[in-house]
Amino acid sequence: MHSSAPESGQPLLSISGVTVRFGGIVALDGVSFDVNRGEICALIGPNGAGKSTLFNCLSRLYVCDSGTIAWNGQALNQLPRHRMAGLGIGRTFQNLALFKTMTVRENVLVGSHSQHHAGFLRNAFRLPGVAQVEAQAAAKADELIEFLGLQAEAHRVVGDLPFGTQKRVELARALASQPQLLLLDEPACGLNHEELHSLGEMIRDIRDRLKVTVLLVEHHMGLVMGISDRVVALNFGKKIAEGTPAQVRQHPEVIRAYLGESEEEQ
Repeated sequence: MHSSAPESGQPLLSISGVTVRFGGIVALDGVSFDVNRGEICALIGPNGAGKSTLFNCLSRLYVCDSGTIAWNGQALNQLPRHRMAGLGIGRTFQNLALFKTMTVRENVLVGSHSQHHAGFLRNAFRLPGVAQVEAQAAAKADELIEFLGLQAEAHRVVGDLPFGTQKRVELARALASQPQLLLLDEPACGLNHEELHSLGEMIRDIRDRLKVTVLLVEHHMGLVMGISDRVVALNFGKKIAEGTPAQVRQHPEVIRAYLGESEEEQ
C-alpha cells in the first residue's frame, strides 16, 4: 500500500495518440495514457517496445509524427525546444549524464541551472541578484545531497565513485531543477540487490517528501510492481495494458510479452 495517493483533477501529463516513425519503422503507434499528479507510473516493455522513444518525445529530443503531448494542459509538442528546460520536467539517463571529472556537489549544482538561470551577462558582470541565486542553488544542492545520503561523497570526484553511488548523483542532478515530473530511464540497471531496495525507498521518498510525480521506464519487474501506483505496458510500439501493478501482472498480453509465465505456473 502506497503512502501518498495520486491527486485527482487535470492530469499533469497527457499523451494522446502519439505516433513516431523512423523511415518505415513505426516506433510508437497511437499510444495514449495520462500521468496524474502525485503518482508513480511505470512504463514497461521489451527492448524495441518504444519506451525510450516516448521518453525522448517528452524531452523534445524526438518529434511526434502525430498525436499530442499535453503538459499541465499545454501542448508540449508545440513549444520551442529552448523553453523545455524551465517547464518542470527532470530526467535521468540510462547512460549517466554526469561530469565525471567534477565533484558530486558540482554536478548537482549544474542540475540547478534550468531553475536558476541568471543569464550570461548577469553572471559575467556580477549584477544584482546573482549572489542570491547562487546561494539558493547551493542550499538546494546541499539539501538534495543530504536527502540522497551523499554527504560523505559531496566533495569527491564523480568518476571515482561506484556505479550505484553515481546513480544517486544522477538523481540529485535531475532533482536540482526542482521538477514537477521526474523521468527515470531504467534507474535499476546495474544495481545490486541492496541498491535496488534503497532505490525503491528513494523513489517513494521523492514522491512522498519532495512531492514530485514520477514516470519511470524499467525492466526490473520486482521494482516496478513494488513501487508503482499504475503501470503502462507497451509492445511493438502499441499500448497493450494499463492498470494497477496487480492488474497488469495478470494481463495475458503482458504475461506473454514480458513476464513469461503467470505466477500460477511458477
